[in-house]
Amino acid sequence: MTDLLTSAQMRAVEKAAIEAGEVTGLALMERAGEGVVQAIFETWPALGHTDSDFGAAKGAPFEYLEKDEGPRRAVVLCGPGNNGGDGFVVARLLRQRGWVVEVYLYGAAERLPSDARVNYERWCEIGVVAPYEEFALREIGTCDVVLDALFGTGLTRALPDLSDVFQAMADRVRDRERPVIVAVDIPSGICADSGRSFPCDPSGNGALAVTADLTVTFHAKKLGHVLADGPQYAGRVVIKDIGLSQTSEGKGRSRQALVDLHGDPQIEAFLCREVEASSKSLRKGTDRHKFSHGHALILSGGAGRTGAARLAARGALRIGAGLVTLGVPPAAQMEVAAQITALMLARVEGPEGLDAVLGDPRISALCLGPGLGQPRARELVPVALASGRAVVLDADALSAFEQAPEELFAQLHKCCVLTPHGGEFQRLFPDLAQQLAEPAPRGLAISKVEATRAAARRAGCTVLFKGADTVIADETGTCSVHAALGARAAPWLATAGAGDVLAGFITGLLARGFPPQEAASTAAWLHVDCARHFGPGLIAEDLPEELPAVLRALGA
Repeated sequence: MTDLLTSAQMRAVEKAAIEAGEVTGLALMERAGEGVVQAIFETWPALGHTDSDFGAAKGAPFEYLEKDEGPRRAVVLCGPGNNGGDGFVVARLLRQRGWVVEVYLYGAAERLPSDARVNYERWCEIGVVAPYEEFALREIGTCDVVLDALFGTGLTRALPDLSDVFQAMADRVRDRERPVIVAVDIPSGICADSGRSFPCDPSGNGALAVTADLTVTFHAKKLGHVLADGPQYAGRVVIKDIGLSQTSEGKGRSRQALVDLHGDPQIEAFLCREVEASSKSLRKGTDRHKFSHGHALILSGGAGRTGAARLAARGALRIGAGLVTLGVPPAAQMEVAAQITALMLARVEGPEGLDAVLGDPRISALCLGPGLGQPRARELVPVALASGRAVVLDADALSAFEQAPEELFAQLHKCCVLTPHGGEFQRLFPDLAQQLAEPAPRGLAISKVEATRAAARRAGCTVLFKGADTVIADETGTCSVHAALGARAAPWLATAGAGDVLAGFITGLLARGFPPQEAASTAAWLHVDCARHFGPGLIAEDLPEELPAVLRALGA
């Protein structure tokens, strides 16, 4: 997994390197500018040519990039901080390659930070800086690149006076018209810690940010690149190395800087990571039998309500649980028996029935919720939790406790995984959901990562908060994000039953002995990969059947 940093964490890493004499702020700014230029030419090779042989515009359907129309032209919009300083470096480097570059400054030059001021002066030796107010929107359509170096990761407020130019850029990106829009670090108007665009007034109206084709960030992605609105505004995100923490000594210094920032040596509880699946952990040994890979029990609802549990059970079996049993009430036994083959069936009528089935010590994980029905959930969840086994609670098993979430939390243990979508999260954690939804023209009350971490601490177990930006946190603060956006977008997952399959994937991994946070994170990654492998036309039944191909591709 790769780190996702907050803006404060990134500043701490930079500050530690500078104070140790490892690098200067000016050198970091130069490297950042070089990284942006490099990323532009890597994304659109045609822009890197200065003769008439432009070739194909790799990575974007912009036909005009292939045409020889004379010198390339860029408009660079610089802001009043170090992000603006990066912009001055990019302007200078493009000018050195023969580009026609126009630079506009939002704010006063005399108020620029010292390093940004140096690069402002370097640019002034070869070009002109015009006030931002002189920038004409009509100029956007006459250049090849517009560089957004207005505001970076430190932004904490809305920018209502920039809304016209933001909208003009969005229109160009949407219609695939000239120019390409490139953001430095993060699109201006996006909170780097939450991914939300800042509303222009206290009621939450008028939120708008720069819409980029390409965002170039440095050292590591920020949370805002993968959460909430961030991915839709950022476009393709490229990470450029600027020379921070390359040596073991430097890496140790960076880690200590984060420890100092948070005042706690357990830094893992403050870092967030991007989810990846591990082929090694998914691989099965050749010297083991079915019970070595766990026995999952999936509880079903009554007659006519068994489909969701069957989907979950199929997912648990495909992901590698050695055995999977459906616990079914008497009225639904014939219905389920007619639908299953590799799955097993057990009669579970009520609390006593579940308690009897759990007399088998080989059952290692349970799933309750998909199609279960809230009355049945209220009866069975306490029995499942009292068994001490790994438990996934989804759907009805969460909503059943809307009126008394603390009653549920009191029974949970650290081997549980809760999988709420937005509505279910609101039912169990109404105060956190309210903070998450509140508009905040200056700063943000809470991010999805903070909300999920708080929920996991309150519940005392792992919480997987669903969405295109799925966040998984456990009770210790360990947290990961899986963003099904950009290169990993999977819009076909918006189909009935997809969440039931995810619950089954998690249950199957828990049955195999995966720790809860790892089971949830791995399942989320595989769930999206199955959808992407199948593509358009996906229905929930397809997801488990795509898993073998996905696992083979991983080398599992």
